[in-house]
Amino acid sequence: MRRLVPQYLDPASRIGEVLFGLIMVLTITLTAGLTAAEGRTGVRQLLFAAIGCNVAWGIIDGVMYIMNCMTVRSGKIRLIEAVQAAPDNATALRLVQNEIEPELQELIGQEHGTALSASVFKHISTARSGHTRLTKDDLYGAIACFWLVFVSCLPAALPFFIFSEPHRALRVSNLLLITLLFLVGQKWAQYVGTSRLGAGLIMVAIGLGLVGLAIVLGG
Repeated sequence: MRRLVPQYLDPASRIGEVLFGLIMVLTITLTAGLTAAEGRTGVRQLLFAAIGCNVAWGIIDGVMYIMNCMTVRSGKIRLIEAVQAAPDNATALRLVQNEIEPELQELIGQEHGTALSASVFKHISTARSGHTRLTKDDLYGAIACFWLVFVSCLPAALPFFIFSEPHRALRVSNLLLITLLFLVGQKWAQYVGTSRLGAGLIMVAIGLGLVGLAIVLGG
């Protein structure tokens, strides 16, 4: 999994998956804690809620990853077909230029951007369009999504194995989740080049704010 996750998910996606997992389990456990029974029965209810919500969310996220991959490939196929069906080279080249990210063109300059578009056009003008199919890489990426979301809930589940009083277990679980939100913020700070302390605190505030919003709206 250490090789699988970075191979199929970029840093932003990895942080997003973990963040979503933490927010989901915080929302579900806080909501379930309002109606949890006393004693071991309540602890089991919260444990099943914590693990169950992240298993479900992990599956959903994996499916969404597959759908996104197939949608992106389908867009590339449509681009190939549109370029090959263009009435002239100038029109075809404009189609290619519109698909190249503006940020990339700004980074390399107009002259190099034009050369890049011309190179892409040269290759896809004779390419075979093919068909959009589910691939092995799609499945591996979906597994990586599921794994990140599921693993993110495991620390939150540990207190439900230790404590016999549901509300105490819930408070410890919430404290662990808040700590993890802080660590996610620090990791995010490494990628964007900002203050680790500030980013950690901001991530905690954002996470708790989203959890509160979800609870208020019935999530």
